[in-house]
Amino acid sequence: MARLATNASELDAAQHLRYQVFYQEMSAVPDEKTRKASRDTDEFDQQCDHLLVVRQTTCLQNDMIAVDGGELVGTYRLLNQKTAEQSTGFYSQREFDLASLIKRKPHHNFLELGRSCVRKAFRTKPAVELLWQGIWNYVRLHKHDVMIGCASLEGVDIEELKAPLSFLHHNFQPPADWQVRAHTKCRLEIDLLASDQINERTAVKMLPPLIKGYLRLGAYIGDGAVIDCQFNTTDVLIILPTSAIDPRYFSRFGRPDDKL
Repeated sequence: MARLATNASELDAAQHLRYQVFYQEMSAVPDEKTRKASRDTDEFDQQCDHLLVVRQTTCLQNDMIAVDGGELVGTYRLLNQKTAEQSTGFYSQREFDLASLIKRKPHHNFLELGRSCVRKAFRTKPAVELLWQGIWNYVRLHKHDVMIGCASLEGVDIEELKAPLSFLHHNFQPPADWQVRAHTKCRLEIDLLASDQINERTAVKMLPPLIKGYLRLGAYIGDGAVIDCQFNTTDVLIILPTSAIDPRYFSRFGRPDDKL
């Protein structure tokens, strides 16, 4: 099942899972505080809602993370626009000029998605669909018009990532009024190969499942990329207006104006 964290203990569980995935399984580099706590935390956590995917079980092993109802296997962080504007702002604003987009879209309600992770054994279609259904229910409940957030390709060697980055550039640029640029101080070009130089099959294979999922829904990719040295990733910006979502998904997850 998918639900929101309801207390500090469940937030701690989400931070624990993020640490296991980002720092122990993947190649993020913890500072001393993070390493000692075995938790992935930052100043945005307290402002966010945290979506949890819980496997119902009473047989918990030592490496499992317990929450009410069973084992925590996935989490996603959700930050709505009103809360962001009253507190820390959006996390993605550190890397991309979201402020200019939000200014151009004063009648749109934005939701930032981030810190997505799923335990390796559960990175299957059912778990991913539970996460998406939870996000979509949240979007409908709070009447969000746009989902945004950084999505990461593992690694920081741009030469190795030039095929997938160029594929994103040539195929998923937004209309002009939805364009967002990475900040000049940290921006990397992603127009690295001409379109006829890209092996599309290879490029798509190199994209993380999360990014491919967003693209299938109808997402755009922002202009430029940013290296995140702490997480050893190269970040692109996802821009997903609900109006751009392929309607075929509504039959499975519900239309935007359906009652919950």
